[in-house]
Amino acid sequence: MNKVKDILAKKPKAVFTVQSDATLYQALEIMADKNIGAILVTDKNGKLAGIFSERDFARKIIIKGRDGEKTTVGEIMTTQVLYVDPETTINDCMTLMTEKKIRHLPVMDKGELVGIISIGDVVKAYCANQDSIIAEQEFQLGQLERYINQSP
Repeated sequence: MNKVKDILAKKPKAVFTVQSDATLYQALEIMADKNIGAILVTDKNGKLAGIFSERDFARKIIIKGRDGEKTTVGEIMTTQVLYVDPETTINDCMTLMTEKKIRHLPVMDKGELVGIISIGDVVKAYCANQDSIIAEQEFQLGQLERYINQSP
């Protein structure tokens, strides 16, 4: 599992979105129902317009004392959305997410939204890849030891 497409292949195909004119309360209801930490925001044409996360809610609503039932997602969503494509490597995702301090990355393929990955997805894929590398190295080391022990 080295690329984003490998992560997406193991995830449910559904991508949850909300329009920018939805209230924060409506977005949070969907997030709670689907057990997700962020939701993608689309414009009226269905194009990606932003992302709204639990972190946005905590920092822009709760701390500032705004009303979640009256404020729209469009008012506080993150509009500078970083995204990756299915061919992006897991290492590149980890680097991007760490440097930019983000937890979710939409996945775009030829301008179309095809999924979203979280930092949890990336770490899980990275660890699985590391386990595979270690297992391969252990196998090769065992083969070398057998070869050396058989030599005259």
